[in-house]
Amino acid sequence: MNRHICDKVYAISNLCAYFIRWAMDEKLVIERFREQKIITIDQLVKLLTCSVITARRRLKKWQTYTSINQNGRYYTLPQIPVFGANGLWRYQSVLFSEHGNLTQTIVALIGASPQGLSATQIAKILDLTPNSSFISRFKSVPGVKREKHQGRFVYFSDQREIYNKQKDRWLVRQDPVDFPTDAQAIIILVHLVKHPGVGIEQLARQVAKQDKQIGSGAVRRFLAFHDLLKKTSDTMR
Repeated sequence: MNRHICDKVYAISNLCAYFIRWAMDEKLVIERFREQKIITIDQLVKLLTCSVITARRRLKKWQTYTSINQNGRYYTLPQIPVFGANGLWRYQSVLFSEHGNLTQTIVALIGASPQGLSATQIAKILDLTPNSSFISRFKSVPGVKREKHQGRFVYFSDQREIYNKQKDRWLVRQDPVDFPTDAQAIIILVHLVKHPGVGIEQLARQVAKQDKQIGSGAVRRFLAFHDLLKKTSDTMR
């Protein structure tokens, strides 16, 4: 074997050894990442002993989630979060969303809300300041319809069918007059389960035997709020 071939074999061997070490180093970093659950770009650069650009490439390769608070400083591996019903996962004070970035998350939360969300409610869910200028930008964000009710802004889905249901429920909740209490709601639901397909007036007479303060208007508003009118004979005719 001549010297030229020997040099090539040596170079290839060194390259293979480098990639093996690289793969082993990456595996160790991922294990460390899993142990601490979240990581910043600076921490990752130190673990990989690489540049910021290379670290960001690894994050993209691993398909990590970026935090929607803390200025997007934290990352987590896709196998780590256990997202709640609202699509959010919190680790310590860091919040992640399966919906995407903060804007996408707010649009998703508004769309999934039964009765829309006020700025205060959005801020509470996402740990934002109630008067956050970020929320005020949603007056013109696709997917959201903003309206002012009783001196405060309320955010609804801009999809007509969802919007109509959300707004009706919001208005009902803001006017507690002639709306059942929790105890009265249970009475209504029990009778509705026992007598499926019963009419509003008949249902009202049945529940009035247990609580005379429950009128047919309150029954109708309660059923409409929870989208249960379709289960009564009034809507089956």
